[in-house]
Amino acid sequence: MKAIRKFTVRAVLPEPLAALDELAGNLRWSWHEPTRRLFEHIAPELWRGSCNDPVALLGAVDPARLAALAADAGYVARADALRDDLRQYLDRPRWYQGLTGDKPAAIAYFSPEFGIAAALPQYSGGLGILAGDHLKSASDLGLPLVGVGLFYRAGYFSQSISSDGWQMEQYPLLDPDGLPLSILRRPDGSDVQVSLALPDGRTLNARIWQARVGRIRLLLLDTDIPENPDDLRLVTDRLYGGGGEHRLLQELLLGIGGARAVKLWSALSGKPEPEVFHTNEGHAGFLGLERISSLIGEGLSFNEALQVARAGTVFTTHTPVAAGIDRFERDLIRRYFETDLLPGVAVDDLLALGAENYEGGSPDVFNMAIMGLRLGQHANGVSKLHGEVSRRMFKGLWPGFDPADVPIDSITNGVHAPTWTDPELLELAQDRLGASDTSTADWASEAVTDHDLWSVRGRMRLQFVEDARRRLRSAWLEQNPGGIPPAWIDQVFDPNVLTIGFARRVPTYKRLTLMLHDPERLRALLLHPEHPIQIVIAGKSHPADDEGKRLIQQIVKFAADPELRTRIAFLPDYNIAMAQLMYPGTDVWLNNPLRPLEACGTSGMKAALNGGLNLSILDGWWPEYFDGLNGWAIPSADAAGDPAERDRLEANALYDLIEHQVAPPFYERNADGVPERWVRAIRHTLATLSPELSADRMVREYVERLYRPAGRYEALLSTNDYRAARELAAWKSRISAAWPGVAVTHVESGGVVSVPQVGDELHLRAHVQLNGLSARDVTVEVVYGKSLAGDDLSDVEVQALEPDGTPDPDVAAGPSEGGGPTLFTGTVELDRAGAFGYTVRVVPRNDLLISSAEMGLVAVAS
Repeated sequence: MKAIRKFTVRAVLPEPLAALDELAGNLRWSWHEPTRRLFEHIAPELWRGSCNDPVALLGAVDPARLAALAADAGYVARADALRDDLRQYLDRPRWYQGLTGDKPAAIAYFSPEFGIAAALPQYSGGLGILAGDHLKSASDLGLPLVGVGLFYRAGYFSQSISSDGWQMEQYPLLDPDGLPLSILRRPDGSDVQVSLALPDGRTLNARIWQARVGRIRLLLLDTDIPENPDDLRLVTDRLYGGGGEHRLLQELLLGIGGARAVKLWSALSGKPEPEVFHTNEGHAGFLGLERISSLIGEGLSFNEALQVARAGTVFTTHTPVAAGIDRFERDLIRRYFETDLLPGVAVDDLLALGAENYEGGSPDVFNMAIMGLRLGQHANGVSKLHGEVSRRMFKGLWPGFDPADVPIDSITNGVHAPTWTDPELLELAQDRLGASDTSTADWASEAVTDHDLWSVRGRMRLQFVEDARRRLRSAWLEQNPGGIPPAWIDQVFDPNVLTIGFARRVPTYKRLTLMLHDPERLRALLLHPEHPIQIVIAGKSHPADDEGKRLIQQIVKFAADPELRTRIAFLPDYNIAMAQLMYPGTDVWLNNPLRPLEACGTSGMKAALNGGLNLSILDGWWPEYFDGLNGWAIPSADAAGDPAERDRLEANALYDLIEHQVAPPFYERNADGVPERWVRAIRHTLATLSPELSADRMVREYVERLYRPAGRYEALLSTNDYRAARELAAWKSRISAAWPGVAVTHVESGGVVSVPQVGDELHLRAHVQLNGLSARDVTVEVVYGKSLAGDDLSDVEVQALEPDGTPDPDVAAGPSEGGGPTLFTGTVELDRAGAFGYTVRVVPRNDLLISSAEMGLVAVAS
């Protein structure tokens, strides 16, 4: 018989164990090892079976066991001490509180998914895990941040593999009452709800769940409530489910409903309303329109409100390919916004924000990333390479500018060290180095011996092998109910063999099956008599991606070979719990995407934090940090004639690296059985990469480079009844109207002899038609650099020219000057030999622009 409804009955804890309820209610347990051990001690097998979830554990444990623990004075004292430690963690000033100068009093962080713990499955992959790590580090650093997302009743999906290797999806419904969540309520006990006006007079309602993530509050909106009709109750049914309109409803709820939820939460909690809004990818972009609507309600025009909303918005793009961006039919957007959804916002103004009105764009779609960039004055990619790719990808929004001028910065992702560092390594750092934070420990210290490191690595590999066997046994029983698992499953993987890991989502560009390009070559590596390897693979394909499922099927079928099945395996249902053992338990982390399609990729970072070495294409974060000692770079065959040839070349390079450079040093042992060369690489990786790959470093960068500037700009535009915002909007309107008539009419040069030499000075005189603008409205620049191929410049430098002979730069070049051009002059020193070229351009200038390219306006000498 199957239940028609399931719910969780929470245990009534004995009074001496009241601390357990407080500890279970805050997700800090997901990264605080002493608290995790406290719960594990209650019932180790139940703890493992509950995906390390204290709430589920306390709901399943025998009351007699709780009674016995309540009578154990030592355990009670331990629980009380950890509760007191949690309270101190929540109340003590931390890094952010020690910052001097202006800083935002509150920051809102919006994301469609959050991967915090396996017990709260609200994530599909790297985007959600990054968001979860962002919240955790924000908590550790003391940021006044609130997270905003959706509560998906079925999460992403649970993956199983059929007997023929095909991925199958299941969507087990989650009971929020059995999760570390609580409802946001008013003082009278009623649920807080947000409502969105929909077409045809309908209304979408959502209640708000709260999760405590250390010091951070995470708000999750849920439409599965009686106030909604049946179809609207399904809006938050599953992550990335449904078609275009279903996705649009989710993103309207996330952005508009989320912004309203934050406002309500701030009022109820007494916390300040956010000054800075950070949207993690374009899914939450509609939040900017909700803010504009609210500002219009305060008396601003659309363009004035836009300046304020932009100033305080940070937009992070994660995709390096246009196909990964959400795009909706313009007619669908028009239908949803020709309602009372956003009072004061005209539909045509809204549509213009997401319009692909650039060369190669489609006039029929509304682009969420484009809207995100237009609504966010502060934008970034997630690695240095991805920043470069993004500037090229979105160059159409800034016509006339080189990609280097496009105002998209980059902050490389990081991972939360306490979450992803194995307790074995943490214990070593504490015992030998006195460090509670492995990312700042002195791993170069002789206090940790090579034998120490190698022993810890061996234990981590063993615990992973044991977990992999348990998972394969469970998967076999799922396929063969009532059967007896075959004996070979207990021989899968050898804890003494070099272990390579590959786990991530399975879109085609990540090339899950590149390792299968030459099956016989791979077979020889797996079964090598002197230095064999073993490979563990995991990952989920999107339910609608049949090509991704076929890749998984190929791996599963290859691994089914009786001769190979103990050396290569696909582990189904990849999740946080599996990953937390896989990253520490693998010696080498493999990553072979098509360059440059990996925006960052954080799985290899998590492996590195545990002393794993990376074997990767130079894509994502790896080009920044590969130094020849912390792993290996797979050469990219970018110039290959076709994709098949590229795969062949890169697969052969992968095989060669494994055979000749990766595997041999792992098996070169000294008299004590320690591979000294390999351990040197482990030590070097821990010492040099741990601080750089930490999410603490990432969040600090967001604070200093994006959050604080955004907070300052928003405050500047908002003071004195938004005076600066009104002035900026009027100035932009005047500049845009005049710009078609702005031109560099003539450029004169002198001062250079017939054969220019280093040290010579190039004198420039540029005549610029300002079309009624003043010299203070613009910057006239000489742009110069190497000129090697055609007319293109490289290694570019920019120098401003000054207005010459204009007594007052605020005076427009108008009738008093006969309407003629204004003269700008300057000097460039030729400080390097070689081919040289220059041009002159005019760009708008205003102290409230953070980039001269921000408005997308430029006039270049012809």
